[in-house]
Amino acid sequence: MDPLGLLRQYFGYDRFRPPQEAVIRRLLAGQHALVIMPTGAGKSLCYQIPALASLHGPLKTTGKPPLTLVLSPLIALMKDQVDALKSRNIPATFINSSLSRGERQRRYAAVASGEYLLLYVTPERFRKPEFLDAIARRQIDLLAVDEAHCISEWGHDFRPDYTRLHEFRTLIGQPTTIALTATATPDVQQDIVRQLGLEADEVQTFHAGIDRPNLRLSVEEVWGDEEKCRQIEAISQRHAVCSEAVGSEAVGSGSGIVYFTLIRTLERFSELLRIRQIPHVCYHGDLERNQRRRIQNQFMSGESPLVLATPAFGMGIDKSNIRFVIHAEIPGSMEAWYQEIGRAGRDGDPADCVLLYEESDLLTQMEFLRWSNPDAEFYQRVDDLLRHHREQIEAFGLEWMREKLHARQKHDHRLETVLGMLERYGVIELSWEPLRLSCLSELAPELKDPERLAAKLRRDQQKLLALVQFIRHDGDKKEYLRNYFGLTN
Repeated sequence: MDPLGLLRQYFGYDRFRPPQEAVIRRLLAGQHALVIMPTGAGKSLCYQIPALASLHGPLKTTGKPPLTLVLSPLIALMKDQVDALKSRNIPATFINSSLSRGERQRRYAAVASGEYLLLYVTPERFRKPEFLDAIARRQIDLLAVDEAHCISEWGHDFRPDYTRLHEFRTLIGQPTTIALTATATPDVQQDIVRQLGLEADEVQTFHAGIDRPNLRLSVEEVWGDEEKCRQIEAISQRHAVCSEAVGSEAVGSGSGIVYFTLIRTLERFSELLRIRQIPHVCYHGDLERNQRRRIQNQFMSGESPLVLATPAFGMGIDKSNIRFVIHAEIPGSMEAWYQEIGRAGRDGDPADCVLLYEESDLLTQMEFLRWSNPDAEFYQRVDDLLRHHREQIEAFGLEWMREKLHARQKHDHRLETVLGMLERYGVIELSWEPLRLSCLSELAPELKDPERLAAKLRRDQQKLLALVQFIRHDGDKKEYLRNYFGLTN
């Protein structure tokens, strides 16, 4: 069956969006592709249709249909994507840390036996011998790398295991590969191809642009919390998100997200909005997992249409009628800002993306960049604590570590950054309830290199500067975006 026939049969669409069909035909011809498409433009179809084509083709010598392996960092999104495929009778599954050990083992066996056509995993899954054993029993014809900007150290959401993709591709037989992302500067695009172990002339880049005409971009310069609250209230009322929005003032019902950099700022604004009797919920990383899930479900169902959130909220949010995204504090980069506003207006109707700019917030973001970029000496101090004081850490928790590392700096978040990076690099393994710690390997060389870490900090500072220049740009904001992402004519 041809790609258009598969699109009609399984997804109910009569035509592809550009450049979906061209990408699909290239993959079916066994050639590699890099796809840059705006959020909500249909990137997933670019690998799902080729996977279905293999299902309708002749079985391989194994007697099993080929497997399409999808690598994604977004555990929160995997279940939604797999559920959507299953609802269309497409055999797909995911394997990640959210599953019990018994369920993971069952799915490994099902993958090995040929039960599934698409398998979603994080790149960290390649560390697991049982996973490698399961996929060794399948022929993998297509590797799809979602959120491919995570490959690149020049990207805004770097994941160390993504730099092993060349190794992974070798392990699974060098299959046809597609890398997909909504945001990638020219430097990041080149790095993605290099990290995949491919030459530039082997990969065709399909760039659908970044412009989403239904998103209205604006920057409002504000002074103080009260003015920010007034802006949040006015935008919420305009979109009928808070209870006071009635009559002709409301331009359309839906939901809204207000992003904050710091949890303490979010909580301060929550109290200010509560005093104003503006209904809302709060989502951040200090909440228990069940509480976060409940809040996300309330937002997705429309029960709580306004959420105040840190950037952790949105990884897996695919809600069509988000009518506005407000940044109450300046984010860290153009890429981060563009990814977050991408959650608005996925139904194609107009949506507002408003950045509330207060110059003093720059100091917060600069401090946040420092927390996100610990130096080599701090990495070594944390590593020494983990290796020589494991019993105290497991008994007294992270607060004990903070006391040892930076007793007088209550809001210093470098420890969280270091622990996250040590886990990503496979140096440690942490479980939280109860706290248990295992040291798996020596401190990664990349985390001991002062020059490399300093260069990373400088790149992040340059990204913040580019966002400030965007804020102060008097011309067309979307034209500035196109220039930043290398889309000049």
